[in-house]
This record gives sequence, C-alpha cells and structure tokens, in this order.
Amino acid sequence: MNNARIAIFATLGALFMLSLAFASKPLYDTFCRVTGFGGTTQIAQRAPDRLSEREVTVRFDANVANAPLRFKAAQTELPVQLGAHSLAFYEVTNTSASDVSVIASYNVTPHKAGRFFSKLECFCFEERIIKAGETKKLPVIFFVDPAMEDERGANDIRTITLSYTFFNTDEFTGATKTASLN
Repeated sequence: MNNARIAIFATLGALFMLSLAFASKPLYDTFCRVTGFGGTTQIAQRAPDRLSEREVTVRFDANVANAPLRFKAAQTELPVQLGAHSLAFYEVTNTSASDVSVIASYNVTPHKAGRFFSKLECFCFEERIIKAGETKKLPVIFFVDPAMEDERGANDIRTITLSYTFFNTDEFTGATKTASLN
C-alpha cells in the first residue's frame, strides 16, 4: 500500500512537471507582454486619447543574426511626444541570390520602458519572404504611452532604443510562415 501511494505521487509529480514545462513558454511570453519584462513591447489597436507635453527620444537599432541581409534604420532617432503615434522606417535588402524567409525579434531598452512602448503596426509581427536582391522599406507605427509620465520609476527615461534583429526562419524555431513582402 505504501509503495503504491509513492508510485502514484511520483507519477502525478512527473505529469505536473511535464505540464509545467509545456506551459512555461506561453506563460513566460504572456508575462513579458503584460509587464514589459525584458524590454518586450506592447501591441495596441489604437493610440491613447491623451497627449503629454513630455517628449522622449526614440533611437532605432537594426541587427541581422543569421540571414544574408543588409538591414538598417532609415532614421537614427526621433523625438516622440508621449501619447502621439509616430512612424519610423527600416530598410532591408536580401544580398543573396535566393529568396530568404525571415522574422524579426524586437525589444526596447531600457527594459522598464517596454510596458509603455506600444506598436500599432510592425513588420515584426509576421514571418516574411524577401526575394533575392530585393530591397524593402518596412514601417513601424508606434506610440509611447503617456502613463509613463505618471510612473515614478519611469521619470528618468529620456531615451528609448527600439531594436530589431532579423533571423533566418529556416534556422529559427517558434515562427509560422504567414506573410510575404510584396
């Protein structure tokens, strides 16, 4: 009887840990999106109704991890009024002789600004196919939430860096093919 009880508890414990392992990525992703942890930005449907007098400078960073691309920001920085939607462009060129499937990961620094930085539209939301030799301008429409002005821990934020890194999806897991740059 005692050995059977131990076996049941061990089996239940193993099943619980296995379930937790499968749930950890979606739970962590949700946690990062809600809190802005690690510089995770927010996704918004519309800009806020209120504008602030306060401005921050948004800097733009572009990187390529494992894809035959040339990737750069069209502007190095932009003054942004809290609550106002802003538009920035990146430019990507496929430097290879064949089409490449890529996806961009993103974050902002300082990390505590992540929960205030919201994107309305972004090339980073979907996997993309970039044709051989093709150059595309990629828009990002975003705003910095005016609630940042009221947050005591965010008073020192004067500059936010929006950073993207393109990955070749043939070597990157976790993405689904959904869109093509036309």
